[in-house]
Order: sequence, then C-alpha cells, then structure tokens
Amino acid sequence: MELPRRRARSLALAAVALLVVAGLAGCLGGSGGFGDGGSGTASPASPTGADAVGDDSAGNLSIHFIHVGQGASVLVVGPTGETLLYDTGDWEDDGEHVLDYLRARNVTRIDYLVTSHADADHIGGHAAVIEYFETEADGVGAVYDPGVAAATRTYERYLDAVEAHDVTLYRAAAGDAIALSGASARVLAPPAEGFAGEDRNENSLALRVARGNVSLLLTGDGGSTAERYLRERYADGLNATILAAGHHGSNSSTGPGLLAASAPRVAVVQSAYDSPYGHPHREVLGRLADRGVPTYWTGVHGTVAFETDGERVAVLTRRGAPTDPRELRTAPGVSPGSEGRLDLRATFRARGEAPASTSGPTRTPDATVVADGGETAGALEVAEIHADARGNDHENLDDEYVVFRNAGDRTLDLSGWTVGDEADHAYAFPADTELGPGETLTLHTGSGTDADGHYYWGADTAVWNNGGDTVFVRTPEGELVTEEAYAS
Repeated sequence: MELPRRRARSLALAAVALLVVAGLAGCLGGSGGFGDGGSGTASPASPTGADAVGDDSAGNLSIHFIHVGQGASVLVVGPTGETLLYDTGDWEDDGEHVLDYLRARNVTRIDYLVTSHADADHIGGHAAVIEYFETEADGVGAVYDPGVAAATRTYERYLDAVEAHDVTLYRAAAGDAIALSGASARVLAPPAEGFAGEDRNENSLALRVARGNVSLLLTGDGGSTAERYLRERYADGLNATILAAGHHGSNSSTGPGLLAASAPRVAVVQSAYDSPYGHPHREVLGRLADRGVPTYWTGVHGTVAFETDGERVAVLTRRGAPTDPRELRTAPGVSPGSEGRLDLRATFRARGEAPASTSGPTRTPDATVVADGGETAGALEVAEIHADARGNDHENLDDEYVVFRNAGDRTLDLSGWTVGDEADHAYAFPADTELGPGETLTLHTGSGTDADGHYYWGADTAVWNNGGDTVFVRTPEGELVTEEAYAS
C-alpha cells in the first residue's frame, strides 16, 4: 500500500497532512549483514546464537533490544540481511549508543527506520543515524512515522535530516505493511484517523514482525486506549512470542488485557537501571510474574537479542541476571553501551516447550492440540500466492488462489484448519481434508467442487489484495501454523 508523504520541514510545521509519492518501501533494497555473512544476534567473535538455532544462521531473523538507558531502540535483521530499526534512543546521547552497536556489527544500511512516536527518548538518535548512514554508509531506505508532531528541537532535527538527505518519509497507520524480505512486518496501530487528542503515546506506531511461528510485538508508549484498540481489532491475531513491554515498563501499559491477548513467551523491558520514573513499575512486573513470563530488562541484562529460524529461538544477553520479573531488581545494573559480547542464556521452541533458561522461572504453555500430532504442523508451507487473477479479479475468482505444500514426512490432517487474510476473511477446510508428504493443495477463492487437490472458498468477491497481504493458517483451536506475507 502506498503511504502519504510530505517534505520534512512542512511536516514539522503542519504535522499531519502529507503528499503522495510513487513507489513502495518494499522496492527498496539493501543489506545490513553482520560481517562475513554471519548472524546479527552475536558478533562474529561470539557465534553462540547461530549455533543455538541451527547452521544456516544467515537465514534467521534476529532481534536486538539495544541498551540505550532510559529510551528505546530495537534492531531487526531479516533472513536476507535487510534491516529495520525501530527508534533510536534518548536525545541526551544523540544516537551514539545505537550507532556504536550498529557499527560494531557491520551494519552498513538501514532499510527501514521506524518511528514509534515523536518523544525525545525514542527519536533522540534519528538525526545522527540518518546523517551517518547517508554520508558515511549505504543510506536509509525509508522512514515510517505515525504523523503526530512534537514541538521539540529533537523532532525538528530529525525532520531536517530527512529533508536534507531527501529520505523518503511515509506516514504509516494500521493495515500498512513493511516489506521486510523473508519476514512479515505489519503496522497494527494507530488507526488512519488517529486517536482523539493527538496524544503522542497513544498514537505510537505498533508493529508486529514475524517469521514462521515466532513473532515480535512492539507497541511503543501506547497506553490503555491503544491497547484496547489492538485487542478489539486483532483479537487472536495479536499473539506474540516476544513482547516489548510498553512505555519502558510503565504501569500505564502492558495491561492484563494485552497480556491475555498476546500470550507472550518472553517479555523485554527497555529502561535505565536508575530510571527517574521508576521503570519498570512493580505492577507490570507483577502481571508478568503472575503469567509466568520470563522477563529481560536491559537495565540488568544489557542488550537483549533473539535469533530464530521461525520455530526455534535463542536468547542472548550481555549480562546474566534473573528472569523472574519479581527478582529483576536484585541484580546489579548495567551501563548502556555496546561493550561486551552477547552470550547464550536460553533456548526454546515457539510452540510446545517452555524456555530453558539459566535462571528465573519458565512457563509451560497450554497444550497445543493439532490434528497431526503437534510438531509437524509447521511442515505446512505456502508454496504460491496468485493474488492477481486474469482480467477482473471479482469476475474470475477461480484464478485467485493459494497453493499449500506439506514439506514434512507425515500426512497432515487439515480438517477444520482455517485460512485467513489481514482483513479477517476466513475459510475452514472441510472434514477429512488430508495432505500427504510432498503433496500440494490449491485453495481457489471462487466456487466449485472440492476434488483432486483443489478446494474452493466460495467467496463472492476477491479475497487476496493485489497490493500486498498476509496468508494466515491456524488450527481449529486458533494456534498459528504459518503466515506468509507478500507485496505487489
């Protein structure tokens, strides 16, 4: 989907109204590799994370919660090396903590710079990051911003840098997708019309990044209004393997409803050890403890990184510390900065087992009931998406289809499994639908008789968006089996 854009200085003056530019961020290439084609989770001298999740670390998704003190910055490196940077820390260090971390890992380009919102502890390094990558490295592909301005010098410097280097600026809202190669990156909030009052925190850009059965949920500083919107709009689609605690662990965020809807396996808090606001608040830590969610805090663990192949997850941190939320404050603090290697602390599968950690509690998730016995559910893959039917899509529904393949070695019983899109359309496979090893199944949008590996949705209009969408497959119990995003 093409997003509205305007020149940076005009945005600073008028805040929201943006002009349209041609082209999608998904067309922007680039690489942010970590030296010698290695994993982004650990430096080349410390390949622990790569060993933990498999031999092909270059194909993994890695997520880095950079320790920037009282601020936030998250680096995502996709399976093909594309980079997404969500926020850049506090204004007081002018992006130095983030830039030091990126340079230490040989990141040469930021393909997608995502602004959660305009507060100075989230965009403090934007100007410096843009200046560095545009003048000394391989550039910034595009910037995504929720479009609610701030009357601060930090915000003006960020927009000045966008304008000075002619970086494409998009205003992003719920329903937009960032075409991170090899992974799904979807904007979940704010709605296009924004929330009343133009409150910057509540209008934080919420982002969900996923590969296979592993997902990350970032909500910025969104509070009760934003979290209610996320729950009501996405319901079961809000599930997250890794949850970034909202607003640095403030009690205004990460409410019981969001925790119930997202059901995280692990949580991460980004704030300073000596936070002047008392982050993370004891109420939030209590809620996480009550749900048995192992929690990492940059204030005591330092930078926290995850690496995943879509099923297995490795957790690495700079410092070993408890992960029981109620014991976090018993550990000594860690200063911000990129010094020190990241060491393996825990490994777990996205489904079926609790994180095996060196310290702290673990949570055994509810049993997952899958018709084929459980683990091989992940063998179902999306082999082809034919979204653009010949002629008029709505008049040629049988030529709009998705092809599924059983990449495993056991027959899959797909009875009752559902196929859905980002607009919450849903189709359920009929009883006795089986898919043998190596076999394919084609689901057509139109009407017809199910036979010979061809199934029919029976929809009256086209389902799959030609400009980009996501295919979701879930078991009858709602367990996500696979998701596959595509762009135009």
